[in-house]
Amino acid sequence: MAWRANSAKVRNPFQAGPTVIAKRTSKNQLTLPKAVVEQVGAADYYDVVCDNGRIVLTPLHPGGAEAVRRRLAELGIREADVSEAVSWARQP
Repeated sequence: MAWRANSAKVRNPFQAGPTVIAKRTSKNQLTLPKAVVEQVGAADYYDVVCDNGRIVLTPLHPGGAEAVRRRLAELGIREADVSEAVSWARQP
């Protein structure tokens, strides 16, 4: 699809399918399009990185670390076990 004035979608040669345009407000705010949020999942926080002239947003899920801690506890892996494993892995 070629660019057209007043078009909400443009062709992105690096991604299959059209992308959606988001407009920056005077307060540097963007509204994430519903279709994009539905594809990646809603998040309250995003990691923001500049990559070769592009702004890349990655959804963050702060509870992820707690989920890892719960899983380690279920497996019976203690903090000391992790420390020992890291020390072992760092040996020359």
